[in-house]
Amino acid sequence: MQKRMDLLTVLGIVLGLSLVLGAIAMEGSLVIFWSFSSLMITVGGSFAALLINFQMPQMKMVFQITKKAFLEDVKDIGEYISIFVALGQKARREGLLALEDDLEQLDDEFLTSGMQMVIDGLDPEMIRDIMETEIEAMAARHRLGQDVFRSWGSLAPAFGMIGTLIGLIQMLVNLDDPSSIGPGMAVALLTTFYGALLANLIFIPLAGKLSIRSEAESAIRAAIIEGVLAIQAGTNPRILQEKLKAFASPEERLRLEKQQKEENEGNEEMVYDHA
Repeated sequence: MQKRMDLLTVLGIVLGLSLVLGAIAMEGSLVIFWSFSSLMITVGGSFAALLINFQMPQMKMVFQITKKAFLEDVKDIGEYISIFVALGQKARREGLLALEDDLEQLDDEFLTSGMQMVIDGLDPEMIRDIMETEIEAMAARHRLGQDVFRSWGSLAPAFGMIGTLIGLIQMLVNLDDPSSIGPGMAVALLTTFYGALLANLIFIPLAGKLSIRSEAESAIRAAIIEGVLAIQAGTNPRILQEKLKAFASPEERLRLEKQQKEENEGNEEMVYDHA
């Protein structure tokens, strides 16, 4: 399966930052909204809290998880339907053992594993149980990635408030020095601003995107299970095709029906030409 950049994720972050920074620039100077010490408190402090909250193997997944949030696997249910129809037709003609030659051409480990169990003659209920267990394990791994970003999204505003308290303390301690009130107040407000912006524009939305990706992946794998078991049961490829359409969205279903209609019309034209 191909991977492609998720332009909506990139567009959302860029657009959100552009709107915020643009609004600031329209009303004043961007320079006054920059504070390295505030970033240290908000970003550095919240990341340090993540190190405490999660274990080392889980933290090592952060970069991989972040990459998945910006790159998506292009998995089309229509492609899987075509694969299962072809496998089903061959299985009905030559038997299940003949499918072993096609496993190397399958670009999906989950599908390959399921078809291998069919060829090996495992019981249908056992195949379903094994494959569903694998889906549950995958969903658990995905939830871990979501939890990292959700935790970061809750910690960033909290450390923003900590920065606010630090700034207020500095301001109160130096009330007799008017020149120190401004910098202390700036740190107090900017840490809250950074924390709220990072949480609501980046961390929490990324957790939501990963959740959607996980649900889509689980749906595709559920369709694969049904396809694998249907081939094992010797289901008619046309019936199998209609069954797997239930996993497609309304838009995908219309596209698949249109594609199927065009293929049928093409086959009819070939018959007329030969006649």
